[in-house]
Amino acid sequence: MTGVLERFRVDGRVAVVTGSGQGIGRAIAWALADAGADVVLNARRIGDLEVTAAGVEERGRRALVVAGDIRDFSDALADRALDEFGRIDIWVNNVGGSDEKDVRLLVDTPDEVFRSQVELNLTSAFQGCRAAANRMPDGGAIVNITSGAGTRGSPYTGPYAAAKAGLINLTQTLALELAERGIRVNSVSPGPVITEAYRAVLGIEDRLDELVRTIPLGRAGTPDDIATMVLFLCSPAAGWITGEHHLVAGGRTQRSYQYRPKETPQ
Repeated sequence: MTGVLERFRVDGRVAVVTGSGQGIGRAIAWALADAGADVVLNARRIGDLEVTAAGVEERGRRALVVAGDIRDFSDALADRALDEFGRIDIWVNNVGGSDEKDVRLLVDTPDEVFRSQVELNLTSAFQGCRAAANRMPDGGAIVNITSGAGTRGSPYTGPYAAAKAGLINLTQTLALELAERGIRVNSVSPGPVITEAYRAVLGIEDRLDELVRTIPLGRAGTPDDIATMVLFLCSPAAGWITGEHHLVAGGRTQRSYQYRPKETPQ
């Protein structure tokens, strides 16, 4: 009889993790490797990916580095994974965020910025889900990294929130469509995890204490807080969970902290 902890293992499986050059994506890759998976890594910066790959290999698993902008790249990434490892069992769409370095009112948002946000946070994830589902065996697992911003109004980050709302719905739809194949599709929404990318876009360094006061558990999240949830959803332990949106946010269910545009020096 298999012990319950063994159900959290993913030995022998192959996982693709996009946006795995640093932060949450790197933590997810390392968690999956800790649990026995070989990992295909993708991000734009090769140096970051090499650090993540070294961590995967230190955990006794194989790593494949495939650098490139994930937009319109998922099929090529999936084919590289198949060429190297012969299978794909897990796909984590972690790429997201913003190429913009400030936030603004939705009515002040140029079309090209809105389109860019949708392409980065929704379209690329759709392409990843499609690439994965068309190649993985029955019983695989897909996890989309979404955001609590997609579950409610989100002043000043409207395009991002709209794209993440779409991703939550896409997750639920794919879960129903793929259930007959036993492919489970879930989403994870991180609360405030103060990564490099989070700092760069939202510029909240001088307001971290204010932000933390909105979190009932009294601290910001860590990449490992998110990675452990993703590992659970990819493992046999979550074998009866699909189509669910999981908020991992230290108890913060409402967005009581308001992001605002950075002040322009006079």
